[in-house]
Amino acid sequence: MAHPDVVLITKTDCHLCDAARDAVGRVTAALGLEWTEQLVDNLPELRERYAEEIPVVLVDGVQRDFWKIDETRLERILRQAAAK
Repeated sequence: MAHPDVVLITKTDCHLCDAARDAVGRVTAALGLEWTEQLVDNLPELRERYAEEIPVVLVDGVQRDFWKIDETRLERILRQAAAK
C-alpha cells in the first residue's frame, strides 16, 4: 500500500488555514497517514502560485482542494492514492 504525500499550503493569520489544518488532520489521522505543512510567507514561488487559493491541499504534488477542505472528498482521494 502506498503512502500518499499530503501537503497543506498555508499562510499566517489565515482563519481558513486553521480550519484546513483541522480537516486534514482528522482525515489523515483516521487513515493512519502523515501530512506536512508549508507556509507561503517565506516561499515566494508558492505565494505567487497559490496566492488566491490558500489554503491548498496537494496529494502527491497535485492540487486537490483549496479554501474550504472537503473531508469526504479528501478521504476518497487519499484512499485511492494509497491503493496504488
